[in-house]
Amino acid sequence: MNWQERPRCDEAASWPLLKAHHAAHFAAGGFDLRTAFERDPGRAERLAFEAPFVLADLSKNRIDDAALHLLLRLARECGVEAHRDALFAGERVNPSEQRAATHVQWRAGGAAVTAATSVARDASRTRRLMLAFAEELRASSAFDDVVNLGVGGSDLGPRLVVQALRASGHARGGPRVHFVSNMDGHDLGELLPRLAPERTLFIIASKSFGTAETLRNAASARAWVEAAGRTAADHFVAVSANAPAAQAWGAGRCFGFDHGVGGRYSLWSPVGLVVALAIGQAGFESLLAGAHAMDEHFCQAPLARNLPVLLALLDLWHHEFAGHASRCVAPYHHGLRRLPAYLQQLEMESNGKRVDVQGRTIASRGVAVTWGEVGSNAQHAFFQMLHQGPEVVPVEFVLVQAGSHGLPGHHPQLLVSALAQARALMMGQAGDAPERHFPGNRPSTTLLLPHLSPASMGALLALYEQRTFVLGSLLGVNSFDQWGVELGKRHAGEIFAALQGGPADALDASTRKLIARLRDSG
Repeated sequence: MNWQERPRCDEAASWPLLKAHHAAHFAAGGFDLRTAFERDPGRAERLAFEAPFVLADLSKNRIDDAALHLLLRLARECGVEAHRDALFAGERVNPSEQRAATHVQWRAGGAAVTAATSVARDASRTRRLMLAFAEELRASSAFDDVVNLGVGGSDLGPRLVVQALRASGHARGGPRVHFVSNMDGHDLGELLPRLAPERTLFIIASKSFGTAETLRNAASARAWVEAAGRTAADHFVAVSANAPAAQAWGAGRCFGFDHGVGGRYSLWSPVGLVVALAIGQAGFESLLAGAHAMDEHFCQAPLARNLPVLLALLDLWHHEFAGHASRCVAPYHHGLRRLPAYLQQLEMESNGKRVDVQGRTIASRGVAVTWGEVGSNAQHAFFQMLHQGPEVVPVEFVLVQAGSHGLPGHHPQLLVSALAQARALMMGQAGDAPERHFPGNRPSTTLLLPHLSPASMGALLALYEQRTFVLGSLLGVNSFDQWGVELGKRHAGEIFAALQGGPADALDASTRKLIARLRDSG
């Protein structure tokens, strides 16, 4: 099948069969997980799937073998395999911007990319320079602190990885690493008093080198450095696909990358410089190797055992057929506390589209809302709703088998809490009063990592990236553009000009009134 001519999921022959199967066997509580386990002793084993560094237990989801068979048929009818192969071959899978999506080439060792592209060669050369710079900085005593200035994909992925690997003991040595993303000056303003300007290096991470939030923070940081009599070029490094703009701004050095690397997929490119500074060259290369191992699984495993494909199909089943409007992600590891925020951008910015690649309005429900919080905090916040609320929300538990903090008793109890919540969601409870009744039969997925290391983190994040790609492929949307973000930037420019005293006649009445109030208070 030509990947460019593949049908959307709602146009495939198996789509009405899936609708009919759900209506006949799942609607109005027709499928009960408790009964399914009683009748099928092999369910847990059959619905457990392995990929590099990840075991996925899908058995607690309201799905049966017939539905899974139809979903796999749907993936084949929609040309998911051909689309995947086009991604790794460097073809233009981002049609609205006429680009390839090259992030996979930045972490590939060669086997996952079907053609030796100039991007792959440039990526290898740039990575060597970036890692040499990081190692030199880690070994020197020039800087005590490094501050990553970015937002969105230039912040969420690197911040998550550094937090996770710091918590698991893999981020040792080198300067202290900090992150500032919010344009709100309180973010940067709280950090600067704890730093010494002569001992601080800033990384400006912006693909376009035109991101308003990042450049606002960078300008304030530069003023702080220069007020101490220092030269900006000695304290600022840029990571950008727009090297001329970075150099014109005054950054002393710029590590570039190609425009095919989308922001939310950019961790593997020089945007990961701050990660390399935190975990070192060996750690960063291990991170890439873990991601590459997951890519190879995605490229080589048959669809029936292919974890990114299976998870995307489950997402489609939950949202489109079962009508679940959102998915809760509950990582049970302190280092993964920012995983839900990272996934919100990855999944909803990638696939939150109302038109397909041909410009047609999509007929499916699109992408579900992703939200969540770290366990066990989540249990004392919103799990009440998950257990007894009228809306059923599938929960994704992310567990790490081994802890690394050294405090006895904590980690086993944490894991027990997660397993207990998953079981309670499924089993429910027949209460002696209505308020004590728990309906149960509520779906959940458990992802289990053996440990939290650079390699396992790379595999986990690549798993989520490829899952997002597969879902976008099924929906028929372009997972690699984000025109809604660009729209907000344009309006911000018009409103900023009006707030500074420029004409506001073209703005709506509400915005004009709020601008007038802000001018009065300014």
